[in-house]
Amino acid sequence: MALFKRKTSEPAGKSAAASTAPDARRPICLALQGGGAHGAFQWGVLDRLLEDDRLDIRAVSAASAGAMNGAALISGLTTGGPQGGRAALDKLWRETNQSGGRNVFGDSAIWSAALTPGWLKDAPAWRAMESWAGSLSPYEFNPFNLNPLKRVLDASVDFEAVRSSHIRFFVAATQVRHARSRIFASPEITDRVLMASACLPHLFQAVEIDGEPYWDGGYLANPPLWPLYEGDRPDDILLMTLNPFESVGTPRAAGDIMDRINEIAFSAPLMAELRAVAFMQELFEEGRLTEDGRRSYRHVRMHAIEADGWLDDLSAGSKFNTEWTFLNGLKAKGRDAAEEWLTSCLDAVGTRSSVDLQARFG
Repeated sequence: MALFKRKTSEPAGKSAAASTAPDARRPICLALQGGGAHGAFQWGVLDRLLEDDRLDIRAVSAASAGAMNGAALISGLTTGGPQGGRAALDKLWRETNQSGGRNVFGDSAIWSAALTPGWLKDAPAWRAMESWAGSLSPYEFNPFNLNPLKRVLDASVDFEAVRSSHIRFFVAATQVRHARSRIFASPEITDRVLMASACLPHLFQAVEIDGEPYWDGGYLANPPLWPLYEGDRPDDILLMTLNPFESVGTPRAAGDIMDRINEIAFSAPLMAELRAVAFMQELFEEGRLTEDGRRSYRHVRMHAIEADGWLDDLSAGSKFNTEWTFLNGLKAKGRDAAEEWLTSCLDAVGTRSSVDLQARFG
């Protein structure tokens, strides 16, 4: 079961927005969740949407690996249109594969479990080695603060194009000292901002920007939705998740328990935002907002392409696996997920939400 139920119509008595002409490109905002190498699933989704070319992407909000995809997407779209976007995303993931293997996302060969047989992962000796490795700080095992992600980003993203693009870009990072999410907007985007947004603190040293240390943006906003509610941005938001919301059965093995804890922790900020959106949608649709309230609140239309059903069988350890065959397998799944969404939900863009948040949160 996925987080969202498909929504086939607006509530009775509520009028939808005017339909979009069949051949018109539909304005939309994207919200891209982070998830390490699983971001290659998003690569496939974006590749298929760009190939289809019926969406007009006006704004992107993202965290961690989603921010990497967002930067490559905007860089390519700005300089070369849809085909440029596809080429830039392809370049990003090729560079990820070729730059130090799994270490791009912060794993270490000392405790990497991405390709380890399940029986060995659950062995006491292996768990003891993982515990020992986990006790080391990145300031101890990486004193020179080497980060292969910088080379990947500099090789695959035109940051000047990102900063000057008409497509608004919002990247979340977590302020370490203040436990607060900071959103970096388009003019501020650099390779250091993206490195900060993807900085797992047990694997990388905190990334300092203007004297402030930052960790992975997914801890407090994964991805942030609120920047997409403001200004003249489209009312339609397409959310792309990488962490499955639903789990089959109760985890019992130590590794499975930790995997599920990580999935829940990195989904919690998004769940809180979606709950707030569902509440405001209910007030709006039931006429419980005053006229002033209606003017100050945008009735956004939500859509989603979820990891549920596509990435359920992958462990958290596979988020560090940047083998080319694995990445291409995720891309293929992403293209299939996008194809399904284009067939069943594209017509809702511009007219109604295609997912029912109130069924989960109402």
